[in-house]
Amino acid sequence: MSEFNRRSFLKATAAAAAMGVAAGCSSTANQQNPKAVGKTVMGLVAPEMDTVRAAIIGVGQRGVGFVSHLCNIEGVELKAICDTDKKVLRRAAKIVNEAGRPEADLYGESDYHYRKMLERDDIDIVIIATPWRWHHPMAKDTMLSGKHAFVEVPMATTIEDLWDLVDTAEVTRKNCMMMENVCYGRDELMVLNMTRQGLFGELLHGEAAYIHELRWQMKELERKTGSWRTYHHTRTNGNLYPTHGLGPVAQYMNINRGDKFEYMSSMSSPALGRAAYAKREFPADHERNQLNYISGDINTSIIKTHLGRTIMVQHDTTTPRPYTRLNMIQGTNGVFAGFPNRIALEQGGSGNFHEWDYDMQKWYDKYDHPLWKRMGREAERNGGHGGMDFLMVWRMIYCLRNGVPLDQDVYDGAAWSAVFPLSADSVADRGNSKDFPDFTRGQWQYGKPLGIAS
Repeated sequence: MSEFNRRSFLKATAAAAAMGVAAGCSSTANQQNPKAVGKTVMGLVAPEMDTVRAAIIGVGQRGVGFVSHLCNIEGVELKAICDTDKKVLRRAAKIVNEAGRPEADLYGESDYHYRKMLERDDIDIVIIATPWRWHHPMAKDTMLSGKHAFVEVPMATTIEDLWDLVDTAEVTRKNCMMMENVCYGRDELMVLNMTRQGLFGELLHGEAAYIHELRWQMKELERKTGSWRTYHHTRTNGNLYPTHGLGPVAQYMNINRGDKFEYMSSMSSPALGRAAYAKREFPADHERNQLNYISGDINTSIIKTHLGRTIMVQHDTTTPRPYTRLNMIQGTNGVFAGFPNRIALEQGGSGNFHEWDYDMQKWYDKYDHPLWKRMGREAERNGGHGGMDFLMVWRMIYCLRNGVPLDQDVYDGAAWSAVFPLSADSVADRGNSKDFPDFTRGQWQYGKPLGIAS
């Protein structure tokens, strides 16, 4: 932390020391229930900001979209951009210039040059859209420098690092939000509204997935996502990317706000597809053919919640099949399922729960989320996965400017991301169940369900 200025350094040192003492008091090697070193940030409200002064670390394939979105939202100033890839850094600067916004300062001379950026006093929030291994250290450094951290998915990839981010948020009293954009999709928002109105009765079971054929990313050798993400398939056998499907289902079920993840069992299929693809697409002596791909092509995990509900979570970025996140929620009165969207209810709707109703327009007309009604057209115009990216960033800025809690907090990001390491542990242990840490330290019993914001 030698590049921090004196004020930031002293603040970081004091907070880190407090967390270090608490970690030493923990009686469990895997940090399942470390002693609290700060106060809960459940429902944290940051002081209202007339203008949100933002910075971004990482403006490659994901981060470049955030540059555009921030340039198209009122009440935002993009102060600084950081990336070690000069090509994408120049591209981001050009976007800011073409949007007619004041020039942002650029950083990226080394891997840790972002810390120089964090010394500044004119930045309120930092968006982090870097490869996964940087999420934890960059988010922690951001909070220790007195700024709110907004992190791409997953928030971290180990239980220890997830606890570290929870502890840091509680010590610094700063937001650490994992930016799960799918929670802001039109369909997911509508289903959240439906569940809040009791359309499906008492909730029983959900199904979530990230099924997205991405073998082609293996051809990204020097730059872009495949240049680093491919190697995760050689290191971990589990669910490498759980949050896109799981986040919305967790919100439907009020996870961390009246219920919580209790334990999970996970199993993986054989790992065959990546090696076969490499053999077909690369020369025999190519580096991609020298790798040992261990992550099963299809991982299936089952979560049990404290209230007894179940959630199936799947991951598959290897097999040839259509994209789906499943997005299924089953209750005592019926079910919604996605990809394609369909509904079957015992009471209401067509009245015939033996057949699917695929006609969504009448459901949109009645149950579209107020947030989508208000901002959906603008979101679609600005784009980003059908508008969900823009709407997420707009909502983040709205909450900060109006002094209301964010829709996702550090506990959500930790619980949803924990599927990554826990699934690997379970797979390695013949599918035996693994307990979820209670990142809220009991506060889930008192958390208020996510409301239907307008």
